[in-house]
Amino acid sequence: MVVGEMMLEIDVVVIGGGPGGYVAAIRAADLGKSVIIVEEREKLGGTCLLEGCIPSKTLIHAVSLADEFRHSEKIGLVHGDISFDIPKLRKWTSSVVDSLTSGIDTLVTKRNIDIVRGHARFLDKHKLHIEGANTRIQFKNAIIATGSRINELPGDYDLPLWSSAEALKIPEVPDKLLVVGGGYIGMEMGLVYSGLGSQVTMVEFMPSLLAGADPDLANVVIKKCKTRFAAIHTGSKVIGVEESKTGGYTVEIEHDGKKFKEDFSQVLVAIGRKPNTEDIGLSKVGITVNKRGLIETDEMCRTSVSHIYAIGDVTPGPALAHKASREGKVAAEVIAGQKSAFDNATVPAVIFTDPEIAWTGLTEREAEEKGIDIKVGKFPLTALGRARSVDKTEGFVKVIINPETKLILGVGIVGAHASELITEGTLAIEMGATVEDLIVSIHPHPTFSESIMEAAEAATGEAIHLMPQKK
Repeated sequence: MVVGEMMLEIDVVVIGGGPGGYVAAIRAADLGKSVIIVEEREKLGGTCLLEGCIPSKTLIHAVSLADEFRHSEKIGLVHGDISFDIPKLRKWTSSVVDSLTSGIDTLVTKRNIDIVRGHARFLDKHKLHIEGANTRIQFKNAIIATGSRINELPGDYDLPLWSSAEALKIPEVPDKLLVVGGGYIGMEMGLVYSGLGSQVTMVEFMPSLLAGADPDLANVVIKKCKTRFAAIHTGSKVIGVEESKTGGYTVEIEHDGKKFKEDFSQVLVAIGRKPNTEDIGLSKVGITVNKRGLIETDEMCRTSVSHIYAIGDVTPGPALAHKASREGKVAAEVIAGQKSAFDNATVPAVIFTDPEIAWTGLTEREAEEKGIDIKVGKFPLTALGRARSVDKTEGFVKVIINPETKLILGVGIVGAHASELITEGTLAIEMGATVEDLIVSIHPHPTFSESIMEAAEAATGEAIHLMPQKK
């Protein structure tokens, strides 16, 4: 022990203050445990709150409002030109983040949870050294919630290229923006900057965009992006970036063995994330990671060391804030001696594009890959009264069922309010509901939620608001 180093003793130490970590800390404190959060950043909330989910959805909302105004003349709304006050938009986005981080600080403080700022490393199975705080922590239980970080563009580029974190600060609105990566982050940010006025080009290594979603869901969004983006290059990769004489970047792109160069004002790299499992001393406690750098856990979120838990992006499964939060609660409850497990039937996924995409449970692609027999009912939003009344008819809802048991296996949605509607599908799967349960549950009219009931009816061939199926 270093002379002058402070030693703290605690029931539970949570490494990381993101949506998994701070939730775990609060739950553990509520269950009577003494808790310390170790966090490197000045603010709690993690990537999701500080440079991910919250600021991106704030910007997406602003762009969506502008887009709605621009297309509202056909319903009789008269307005002048729509433009953005970028400094004010930055200020608003920051205020949203600040208000939420302040709220988390209050929740943590009121529960007497201590926060130690610095980088945590395991010294042994019951001790941590906190670099930057001149502190050691002796713990009975630890929860690893260190999250993930942004992947960098392969190659030696000592250039100020944007990551999604930089892009969310809106340093500028580039005339020509190249987005590298056609996953959900790249698509969301591409649509934001297109809405702000940039000419957006997208490059994606895979043969299609939004590879995680079923193609029929993704295609609705891709079709719209083709009208909003200057170009989309799938099955392509960036092989070179250098500063151009005009002050931006000259980018070399390869597609089907052919190479071409194009100048851009800025380059946004959105090629995924990797877990923060390096440099935290896992070898000191005998915890290993898999090929993807993830920590394997059981359904109680325990690692191979029974009193050390791992949650969120450092564990297998979707790297989503709501999964991390649920795991955080489970870990805290297990530590407190409660019967708890991460045995959820499904984790819903949402992409906040325009229109939104959401799915839960089994997808059609997974069913095909696994040879699972399914039946699918689809209902287009063009046939929905509420969608017509608000001019939001892009997309559809599909319900995937087991043709024999009639159990709900999956739900997919592309369209307005998909992020809100998907919860009904998640609950149905979690409760073991059948397609009849969705059909006989009375959905208020006129609402978007009726589309789920209508899709369920379509799966049984009983759709009222679709043309009769040929027998």
